[in-house]
Amino acid sequence: MDVGEVTAPVVAIVGVVGTLLSALLTQRAADRSRRRELDRTEQVRERRRHAQELRACSVALNASARQYLAALTDQVFALGRDEELRIVRQRLTEARDQYRDVYAEAQMRLPERVLALVADLSHDLGAAYGMVRRLDDGAPRAGDSAQAVRESIDELWGRLRRTRREMRTELGAFGADSGR
Repeated sequence: MDVGEVTAPVVAIVGVVGTLLSALLTQRAADRSRRRELDRTEQVRERRRHAQELRACSVALNASARQYLAALTDQVFALGRDEELRIVRQRLTEARDQYRDVYAEAQMRLPERVLALVADLSHDLGAAYGMVRRLDDGAPRAGDSAQAVRESIDELWGRLRRTRREMRTELGAFGADSGR
């Protein structure tokens, strides 16, 4: 058997195998590239979904805190006017319940920096609520007065604005200024 007779089929076989392997390797590289692109796309979707959930939570918290503060204000102004008091009490109870539900969700979603501000605000909202209820029930403590509640509510509105600014900064809202 001549070397030339053996070499030609071996070269042909190596050429065919090389061509097949080249196609297979190209296909595998393309599959890996598609998988990486799909993973990146999924990561982008997940980040967007998380940002939307955080935004929705922040909006709900801001809205419910505003309603709670407005209901507290209405309650203070309704003290001593029996015809309005029942309706205003009901509105305050509903606003407080709504705020507590939204705050509970915020505790699971908001970053610690913002949550610390919200927790302080929530605590002081509860203190103002307690003072309003004691005044409404006719059992005030030392320092409880309609004027003290109004001052507390005014201060709480300012703190809500600062908290909202921090939430906007966290969300990357255009024009948000954290005051730093």
